[in-house]
Amino acid sequence: MAAPPTFDLNEMKTRMQKSIATLRDELQGLRTGRASASLLEPVMVEAYGTRMPLNQVATVTVPEARLLNVSVWDRSMAPAVDKAIRNSGLGLNPSTEGATIRVPLPELNEERRRELTKVAHNYAEQAKVAIRHIRRDGMDLLKTLEKGGHIGQDDSRGKSDLVQKATDDAISEVDQVLAAKEQEIMQV
Repeated sequence: MAAPPTFDLNEMKTRMQKSIATLRDELQGLRTGRASASLLEPVMVEAYGTRMPLNQVATVTVPEARLLNVSVWDRSMAPAVDKAIRNSGLGLNPSTEGATIRVPLPELNEERRRELTKVAHNYAEQAKVAIRHIRRDGMDLLKTLEKGGHIGQDDSRGKSDLVQKATDDAISEVDQVLAAKEQEIMQV
């Protein structure tokens, strides 16, 4: 008979921290003032029958403060990259010239800042959902261990409380990261 699965709170906390780190990376891509190559990191391109990150089909450079250059390695992928940038929700309007795509960055007006905060909220909500999934996995494991007689009901409740506390802490951290990014975006 196989050994029962083990409950590891530290492993769950590590997974939650990875979700928060992913959120920080995504928020890093939201520009606040000047162009940054990381702005296009969250963009996924339909390429060769699968979805790939933009950096696996092209090189992104910053020739000037308000312009990004995307050099597509395979010229036939240029329309797909252009489409992915347009549909990314970043409010960018690229222009294609052969294998090079120029992405001018619009001035950050009040309306654009509000759009960027909506995108930031969307990223934060995705992180919260990921954290809640991790919580659900932990709770399901505890129920399974309790039903199998591997841990007692009191032990299961105690560990459930620890899982909930870790979840609350992680979601609180997501809210803090979001608030800081929101303040950065709205700063004129």
